[in-house]
Amino acid sequence: MSRQNGYGTTEASVPSNVAGADEEQPLLLNGRPKALAGSLRRKLNVDISRDWADVVLVLCYLITGLLDSASISIWGSFVSMQTGMATAPKPSWHVVLAHTNNTCVGNTVYIGLGLAAPTQSTRWIKSGTSLGCFCIGSFVFSRFHRYFSPKRRWVLCASFAFQFTLIVIAAALVTWGPPSVSGGDEIGWNVLVPIALVAFQSCGQAVASRALKYNALTSVVLTSIYCDLFSDADLFKWDNAERNRRVAAPVLLLIGAILGGLFAHSSMGIAGALWVAAVLKLFAVIAWFFWPEKTD
Repeated sequence: MSRQNGYGTTEASVPSNVAGADEEQPLLLNGRPKALAGSLRRKLNVDISRDWADVVLVLCYLITGLLDSASISIWGSFVSMQTGMATAPKPSWHVVLAHTNNTCVGNTVYIGLGLAAPTQSTRWIKSGTSLGCFCIGSFVFSRFHRYFSPKRRWVLCASFAFQFTLIVIAAALVTWGPPSVSGGDEIGWNVLVPIALVAFQSCGQAVASRALKYNALTSVVLTSIYCDLFSDADLFKWDNAERNRRVAAPVLLLIGAILGGLFAHSSMGIAGALWVAAVLKLFAVIAWFFWPEKTD
């Protein structure tokens, strides 16, 4: 059906319901992305619930064991547990380690021994790089959490995503960069840069444990966990969440250390351990994204 307009021409009439549908269609298409963006923004800007958040922190011990075991085997330096222990294997240190050979020392002690005899080994340089980057990382991560709100979802996701990125960069350097000598005294950039990157990111886990008020689950210290575990008055009590965390932490670190040792003695070397650690860190990012939010 047509009608005549003011200029003497005719045009077909359009049913009112069709015209209305055309007018509403762009609004529906434009409104949906805005609604999704608003929903995502709200999801990222809420604080996550602390309930069961210790599960993710305990799993970080698996990453620590994996990285430290492989790094001490290949590079001769810890990258996470700066007070970690290892047997000093260097025969060239026999003068300095006359009374400490086959005993346990950590990065800080390695630095002290190196400064006492700086020409006998380069291990102290790698340990110093690891410890220094760990301290710088602690400074950066703690202020990032403190400035933007410690338990905010996007803050935790961003923190662990950055840790994931640093591990991926280190893994890429080790995989496609110049090969390093296993257990040697090499201190080239292809050794020091991956050590620095992994040590810098490792403290992010410890800072997250502080942000979530699980101060014992730093993933970089076991001595205090062992002490607290066996001095617990309710050690044999069936319902004891603290005891369960203290048992799970060293067990997972031990499993990670075994896996790291297997990688170090395989053809994949430390590169394999780094790639696996990166995948585990990515799982942590996903976990924080979907974690339930805090309820009043």
